[in-house]
Amino acid sequence: MFEEGYIDVTGGRVAYQLFNKNAEGTPVIILHGGPGSSCYSLQGLKALSEDRPVIFYDQLGCGKSDRPTDPTLWRIERFVEELGQVRQALNLEKVHILGHSWGTTLAAAYCLTKPNGVKSVIFSSPCLSAPLWEQDQRRNLEKLPQEIQETIKRCEENGTTDSEDFKKATDEFNKTFVCRLDPYPDWLKQGSQNRNREVYNIMWGPSEFTVRGNLKEFDCTPQLKEITCPTLYTCGRFDEATPETTQYYSTLTPGSSFHVYEHSAHMPYVEEPDEFLRVSGDFLRKIDSL
Repeated sequence: MFEEGYIDVTGGRVAYQLFNKNAEGTPVIILHGGPGSSCYSLQGLKALSEDRPVIFYDQLGCGKSDRPTDPTLWRIERFVEELGQVRQALNLEKVHILGHSWGTTLAAAYCLTKPNGVKSVIFSSPCLSAPLWEQDQRRNLEKLPQEIQETIKRCEENGTTDSEDFKKATDEFNKTFVCRLDPYPDWLKQGSQNRNREVYNIMWGPSEFTVRGNLKEFDCTPQLKEITCPTLYTCGRFDEATPETTQYYSTLTPGSSFHVYEHSAHMPYVEEPDEFLRVSGDFLRKIDSL
């Protein structure tokens, strides 16, 4: 069973996919990374639909969703509102949330509005504090050759983050901390057309390493104690969302669990897909059985 279509949200329409609509388990809604990316790379998670409905949607501005040009739409409050509108349109009274990267930022902000019916949350490679993310990237960069560090620093300072030098240096960072598969899968390269750099630049900034966008002050660590539904934190051993910080988030969330994918960076759902499905699926089944 596969259903797809569009949902009206504030600012336009978002494209969604719904797998195995009539399955018995509680539905899980997938929140992709970015901001301004898409659910393209996460499609392997439709395997979770053996037990439950699985919902993907491209957030407004990217993927197959509408791409309005109003820059005031690109703020976290509107994305939180959008998630509620998607839930309402699909009648998701009870739901699990699985967010990845920026999707965890959105998941946390949404959960902190205290919505009804959220049975659990999986924070995959979380970014729950922009200041902590910046600190971690500084430490990660120190693990790379001096030349790479200097290129990234110089390009950020000179405003030349669109240069070929910066791209090459960032590629080296990505090989270590984002996706360690070699060769990098061709199908992932093709996913770049689904991204919207304007959304990313407005909310995050021109570089992964220094937050200059409107998420610069985002830090929900003081509120993580308010997330009381069952929660699982996961990351890769070599993740830019570091195991140390991910575990720290977990210690702030009552009764949460923590898991590291030992052979992955920031994309364990691609780097260790079977293990990612096993860990996520076991967690969701456990919650449904309570």
